[in-house]
Amino acid sequence: MKYGFVIPGGEAHEIVEMAREAEVAGWDGVFYWDGIAIEGVGPMFDPWAILAAMAMRTEHVRIGAVLTPLSRRRPWKLARETVTVDVLSSGRLIVPVGLGALDDGGFGKVGEVTDRKGRAQLLDEGLEILTGLWSGQPFSFSGQHYHVDEMTFLPTPVQSPRIPIWVVGAWPRAKSMQRVLRYDGLLPTKVDEKGALTEVTPDDLRAMKAYIAERRTLTTEFVIVWEGETPGDDLARAVEQVRPWEEAGATWWLESRWNNPASRLDEARVRIRQGPPCIKSI
Repeated sequence: MKYGFVIPGGEAHEIVEMAREAEVAGWDGVFYWDGIAIEGVGPMFDPWAILAAMAMRTEHVRIGAVLTPLSRRRPWKLARETVTVDVLSSGRLIVPVGLGALDDGGFGKVGEVTDRKGRAQLLDEGLEILTGLWSGQPFSFSGQHYHVDEMTFLPTPVQSPRIPIWVVGAWPRAKSMQRVLRYDGLLPTKVDEKGALTEVTPDDLRAMKAYIAERRTLTTEFVIVWEGETPGDDLARAVEQVRPWEEAGATWWLESRWNNPASRLDEARVRIRQGPPCIKSI
């Protein structure tokens, strides 16, 4: 199990310094998030500028933004941004992606596609363009939403065969889970028959893991990510909270505090310094 921390907010210099503190405290990864105009969350900054600064301030931790709604990012621009951060970090970038949250004004208030089907199509085409441009080989693409005349992007990412891509999988929807199979990690969610989000249990996670093990043909490393909030002042209880998810198949735990992130910044900083809920620490 590896342990990451999602920094919920703060001023730009604070966020970068917190990434450094997380590395010192023993976390394996530090993550920011990708938002444009969400009310009530405090200051917001461009994730790629923040991640570039994190890359220069840290040495070992993996870094990324949880998560990038690729449907409102131009994939060729994202290809250039991600390669830049991967080079600056000497190959430590992770790219989590999904449909994104529509409470961000960066969707409806600026005319981006908001329906689920359209965002899913843009996500699939965007991922194909992103990975094609990362290859460093001549690449072209013609899809329903995007057209790319042949071009070659250099340099290539430091990581090979590519920068790891973690994808949101909506269990038990086949199309969503099939998208996960093509990439490098699962961010699990669950939907009911009407498409509403429902609670994911460890048994659900086991079922997702079995589905992936039976169907994924790639031989590259694959991770399963779960996130939650543990008490930093009670390591034994924190470990017990993580244990059911690890036993169900999770290989990354992301410590996250999405509830009122602006007002909980000091709490997040304290939790970073307390270190991960790691069994080896007991």
